[in-house]
Amino acid sequence: MKEFINLIQQNGINGNIIKLMIEEHRPIRDKMIKLYARYKADPSGVPILTRKLIDYEGIGNEAVKRIDDKVNNKLNNSFDSEIIDTKTGYMFGHPITYETEDEALKKMVSTFNARNNIEDSDSELGKTASICGYGARLLYVDEEGNERLRNVDPWEAIILASDDITEPTFGLRYYQVFEWSGETKVTSYRADFYDATYIYSFKSSDKELYQLIERKPHMFDGCPLFGVPNNKELKGDTEKVISLIDAYDRTLSDASNEIEQFRLAYLIVKGASLDEEDMESLKKSGVFEVFDENGDVKFLTKEINDTMIENHLNRLEENILRFAKTVNFSDGSFGGTITGVAMRYKLMALEHKAITMERKMTAAFRYQYKILCSAWDKKILADKEGYLKLWFQFKRNLPVNILEEAQASAQLKGQVSEETRLALLSFVDDVRFELERMVAERDAYDLEGNYIEEQEQHEDYGLQK
Repeated sequence: MKEFINLIQQNGINGNIIKLMIEEHRPIRDKMIKLYARYKADPSGVPILTRKLIDYEGIGNEAVKRIDDKVNNKLNNSFDSEIIDTKTGYMFGHPITYETEDEALKKMVSTFNARNNIEDSDSELGKTASICGYGARLLYVDEEGNERLRNVDPWEAIILASDDITEPTFGLRYYQVFEWSGETKVTSYRADFYDATYIYSFKSSDKELYQLIERKPHMFDGCPLFGVPNNKELKGDTEKVISLIDAYDRTLSDASNEIEQFRLAYLIVKGASLDEEDMESLKKSGVFEVFDENGDVKFLTKEINDTMIENHLNRLEENILRFAKTVNFSDGSFGGTITGVAMRYKLMALEHKAITMERKMTAAFRYQYKILCSAWDKKILADKEGYLKLWFQFKRNLPVNILEEAQASAQLKGQVSEETRLALLSFVDDVRFELERMVAERDAYDLEGNYIEEQEQHEDYGLQK
């Protein structure tokens, strides 16, 4: 949709262009809404949950009444959510660490992150991007003059960029609102357009005519609505395996149908003739009387090739995990005896996918703080170019062997910098904070390990510790 950039630059923004942008974005919007509904296991997003019974009426011999079309199991195997949640937990189980040597910037970043619950916001942003192909985030100034952020549903966000949506030229958020006219709830539609300086607010009652109702500065230097891509192609993590997941759902549901239909099998009576009265008597007594010496009574049942079904399901599951680049942590191979190197080999595909997203998120966060620093610079709280001194540390969330890590860290002491050595420890989330605490403790204790302040108090009282 980047062709709209030239149109807007030449003509400015207006209601007609807003309508054109929304119409062109509709297929993308519908796809993302369906992917999110599928993640939530809503019937609107999972085909198996809306499957209907096959109507055999009029097919074959009408004198034979079918009884094998009464069961319609709808078993949803939510590989979708498993794929997304595995990646989200793997990447964001440990919060992203924001590091800088600029003390003024460090203070602003810390305050901003605390005010906006950044750990939860980053995790939800990554989850949404993994589901829909990209996430969206909006920066704004609240009524108290504080810089804030909000994760925007990506199906409500159009990011216009000449190259990468992490550095947008324009942004549009369109959404539905409800207003009250007396005691009647009225639906209307809003569209907020962002450029480098202003917010243009449009309103429509029928999605046909968008009218400009307000224009005001957003207080940043640059478009505050930006995207966070899952990958360059803007594809969700499950898009390549949706057909495989649907096949798994159908196979398992049909197999379950076959098992339940055993109780609906035909009854074959050989050597006897039963009328309706006999059938009713049979239902009450459950006893057959067959006079013919060759007579027999049995059920006509189907033979189920359970081995074929099991092999088919196993192959589908294997391909789903393979092509989605994920792992099943409940697999018995992830036992307590697996070594660190073996663990990394099993996680290699997931790690490659995580690295791609990590780099995209780093670019987006770099832009985010570029916009924020433009506002902090106006308040003389941080340098406008301070965002270039900020970096982001991602740490994978995996079971760890602390003893093994401690032994490796001890062997590295004096071989690498303390910062690098501490960064290798999985239980250290903030390396710089840990270094500061180490310095503080070193200054607080003497060479014998005694707390200096406590030692001074004993000396003041003429006591010997």
